[in-house]
Amino acid sequence: MPSAVVAFCPCPPLLLPAVEGRAASETVALRSACADAVTGLLEAAPEVVVVVGDGPAPGERFGAGDMGDLRGFGVDVELPFDGRVRPGGSRLPMAHTVGAWLLDQASFPGIRVGVGPDDLAQLLRDLPAPVGVLAMGDGSARRTLKAPGYLDEAAGPFDAAVATALADGNAAALAALDPAEGERLLAAGVPTWRAVGAAFTGRHVTARMHHDAAPFGVGYLVADWVVS
Repeated sequence: MPSAVVAFCPCPPLLLPAVEGRAASETVALRSACADAVTGLLEAAPEVVVVVGDGPAPGERFGAGDMGDLRGFGVDVELPFDGRVRPGGSRLPMAHTVGAWLLDQASFPGIRVGVGPDDLAQLLRDLPAPVGVLAMGDGSARRTLKAPGYLDEAAGPFDAAVATALADGNAAALAALDPAEGERLLAAGVPTWRAVGAAFTGRHVTARMHHDAAPFGVGYLVADWVVS
């Protein structure tokens, strides 16, 4: 039995059909890749899946009753993180909203916990194996002239290095990503990737790469790991 299983997925709002509207072929392919990675994650039957992504303050956790919404994208839809929304529940960042949607699509029946990168390591130590980790984060938003952050020639090589680390199961390479360069290149996934890499450096990882593209000028990388 693995000690942990990880699915790496991006978190663009367009991943949700309610936001995208008319489906684009690029998004259909990305959605399918994410579904494959999450299916791989759930094959190990983890009791708990930790959704880790940017947004929560250190020490903040999301769980049953919390919810995200899509109102900022013109869609009046609420998405519960785990179970029904409760009065006074916390509002989810987009990474955790998309992560919850992916787990819903895969019909995950277990417990979900949402955290930021700073709190991943301790939570992994506290939970029984196998632990599921759904690591949410985008690559550089500076891949093309029409990208949200305009073109930066360093963006492609930066994302390529991340893709290589994901495909090779190289946790140490993820942990060593330069956070300042990631911030400059608008690669929002870097803190999450670094946290996952640090948590599993020195462990044996079996990796599968599912997707590596930048159709809208943003790097979208999808992979899964089995950690022993």
